[in-house]
Amino acid sequence: MGLIFAKLWSFFCNQEHKVIIVGLDNAGKTTILYQFLMNEVVHTSPTIGSNVEEIVVKNTHFLMWDIGGQESLRSSWNTYYSNTEFIILVVDSTDRERLVISKEELYRMLAHELVPRPGVDDLEGRAQIAPPPAAGGPTTCTTHTVVPTTSVSLPASFYF
Repeated sequence: MGLIFAKLWSFFCNQEHKVIIVGLDNAGKTTILYQFLMNEVVHTSPTIGSNVEEIVVKNTHFLMWDIGGQESLRSSWNTYYSNTEFIILVVDSTDRERLVISKEELYRMLAHELVPRPGVDDLEGRAQIAPPPAAGGPTTCTTHTVVPTTSVSLPASFYF
């Protein structure tokens, strides 16, 4: 009986989610996109504009937008926020000089009104960018303490 219910559920509950992958140029966004898609690392060139791929996982469709991270393209990121449910921010932790720029872009993105806001439960255990350590020192993460002003209501099907 459970197998029949599961098959009917999956047949009628095709879900589609819009995901955007953002980050500075040369952070690895396109590599991550194609790792999700083909489960292998591919040689890429700098993205001018965006790449779009559909990834299907157990009847759930993810429309993944890899958006170019060059400085001239970052101002256009906000045009992709509409109807976005997930944002993946890629940070190159070895590029210490640009960690501050990544942090500024993150805060600029979070201040935008169309960016989806997580519920309080979603923030527990998250990490935030710590200040760059002294030369040669270890990298550490700290617990995120920001509490959002809005909450997301998840459908009951999310928990199955």
